[in-house]
Amino acid sequence: VQLQASGGGLVQAGVSLRLSCTASVRTFSSYAMSWFRQAPGKEREFLAAMTANGGSIYYASSVKGRFFISRDNAKNTVYLQMNSLKPEDTAVYSCAAREGTSLYTRGYEYDYWGQGTLVTVSS
Repeated sequence: VQLQASGGGLVQAGVSLRLSCTASVRTFSSYAMSWFRQAPGKEREFLAAMTANGGSIYYASSVKGRFFISRDNAKNTVYLQMNSLKPEDTAVYSCAAREGTSLYTRGYEYDYWGQGTLVTVSS
């Protein structure tokens, strides 16, 4: 399984950005998906997770209400809509995938990782 994340860039504080992550897999609907980020000098941080069927979603408290995860199984793609971006949102954003029907929120629970896309938010 290969994951390709895209959509990052340099933006000003307050704007919105949507990240995409496309999976090269035949049965995307069997994979739980999530987004994580890692800021310079900090540990990887969980952001959002969605079950394989899209029925359950969980957000980290740090982004709840600003970030929204969604998926399009027909396009093998998961999205992260990020609103009201702040300079502290600056990080490399990565998507992760694993087969399973549960909601997974810990990095070690995921088998496949994308290469990450850099988001830089200027003040």
